[in-house]
Amino acid sequence: MSKRLPAFWAVIPAAGVGARMAADRPKQYLQLGGRTILEHSLGCFLDHPSLKGLVVSLAVDDPYWPSLACAADPRIQRADGGSERSGSVLNALLHLNALGASDDDWVLVHDAARPNLSREDLDKLLAELADDPVGGLLAVPARDTLKRVDKHGRVIETVDRSLIWQAYTPQMFRLGALHRALADSLVADAVVTDEASAMEWSGQSPRLIEGRSDNIKVTRPEDLEWLRLRWANRL
Repeated sequence: MSKRLPAFWAVIPAAGVGARMAADRPKQYLQLGGRTILEHSLGCFLDHPSLKGLVVSLAVDDPYWPSLACAADPRIQRADGGSERSGSVLNALLHLNALGASDDDWVLVHDAARPNLSREDLDKLLAELADDPVGGLLAVPARDTLKRVDKHGRVIETVDRSLIWQAYTPQMFRLGALHRALADSLVADAVVTDEASAMEWSGQSPRLIEGRSDNIKVTRPEDLEWLRLRWANRL
């Protein structure tokens, strides 16, 4: 892209256990092509010239992180993870403040188990939102027919899929605004599932940037197998 991309900080919440993977360790530490999922998720940011620094939020007793080569990277700082994603991100933002980051700095929050982020999508997000007053996130329009169901699993109606997008990451917001939105939503005990929903709760309207559909989040064993097959020729 010819447009100058803004400098940014990255935050990776990685304190979850990934119970649906039914593995012997948190899913971010499962192997994919000789490296952990987490290392792949970090890689796209560490390779970017506009990165100012990165904070990864980890469980306090995480025994796996110290064994990774990237744990010694001076650009990466560690913060304590919370019991929920919002707490992990908030702790990382507080750590960025301690490092000297300003409220106007851009922060990109990315899932620890989303290892297939392309540089093209990352650059597109940075370029499209560089001057945006709110910020936004990568997302993908819904492709399948969507159904709304009752508590018994019976269809109530077919939802207009043209109005529905799947929220992906990275999600890109100004540090100060995101900090306030997350902190206030936690105090109010509001349900926020990602950074965009915290911003929405605070009255903002994040912008959606269409990204690649293969920027998947590893949630179940079949997701990891799909990536292994897709990457077979490049690993």
